[in-house]
Amino acid sequence: MSSFKNAMKSQHTHRERQQPTDRQHLGFLEKKKDYKVRAADYNAKQKVLKRLRMKAMDKNPDEFNYHMINSKIVEGEHVERWSDKRKRAAGETLSAEQVALMQTQDLNYVNSKRTSEKRKLEKLQSRLHLISSEGKTRNKHTLFVDSEKEKRELDLAARLDTHPALLDRTYNRPRLTHLKSGKFSANGMDAEQASALRKETAKVYKELEQRMNREEKLAVLQRKMEIKSLLKSEKNKPEKVVKGETKDQAPVYLWAKERKR
Repeated sequence: MSSFKNAMKSQHTHRERQQPTDRQHLGFLEKKKDYKVRAADYNAKQKVLKRLRMKAMDKNPDEFNYHMINSKIVEGEHVERWSDKRKRAAGETLSAEQVALMQTQDLNYVNSKRTSEKRKLEKLQSRLHLISSEGKTRNKHTLFVDSEKEKRELDLAARLDTHPALLDRTYNRPRLTHLKSGKFSANGMDAEQASALRKETAKVYKELEQRMNREEKLAVLQRKMEIKSLLKSEKNKPEKVVKGETKDQAPVYLWAKERKR
C-alpha cells in the first residue's frame, strides 16, 4: 500500500504559471519552450541574411556568364533564348507523335475530371431542392372549372384547403385542418436542431456553388485544349478569329465551309 502511495506522489502534475490578470491584454504568456522556437527561427533567418550579404559583397561586377546573352526579358517575363543546337537536342528527345500523345492524355484527364464533377453535381442536386435559386423551373398546377363565372370567382385558398400565405409554396404546404389540429409541425425539432439544419443546408449549397464553378472552369479549359489541337492541323486552318481568348472563354474561330460527301 505504501508503494502505491509513493507512486502516486511521483505522478504529480506540475502546471505552469498563466498570464496575470492585469496583463491579460498583452496576450499569451511566453514559456521557455516558446522562446527557444522563436529564437531558433530568428537565428536561422539572420544566418541566411548574413550569407546573402557576403555573396553580394564578394560578387565581381565584371564577371561574365553566357546565360547573360542566352536569356532576355520580354514584357516583364524571363525568356530563354535557345540556340539551334539546343533546339535540335530538345526536338530529338520527343517526337511529334509523343508530343501529340502527351497533349491527348492531358485532354483526356480534363475530360475525366469534368465527368467526375458532373456526377458529383448531380448527386448534390438530387439531395437538395433548389428552392431559392433564380433558375428554378416554374411548375404548373392546372385547375379545371365548368364556366367562366366559376373561373372568376375561384378562391385558390379554399380550393386547395390551405392558408392564403402558403399559396406560393410548391412544397410543404399543409392543409387548414392540419394547421388547426396541430398535426403539422416542424418534425418535432427544437430551435437548436433547426439552426444546425440551416447551417448544414448552407454548407451543402456552398459546396454545390463551388463545384458548379469548378465544372464551368473545366469546361472552358477543355474547349481551349480542343481548339488548340484543331489549330495544329495543317490541312484545316481557320479563316479568321471571331472572338479572342479570354480568361473565362475559349477563342472562337471561323472555318471555311466544307462539303461533306
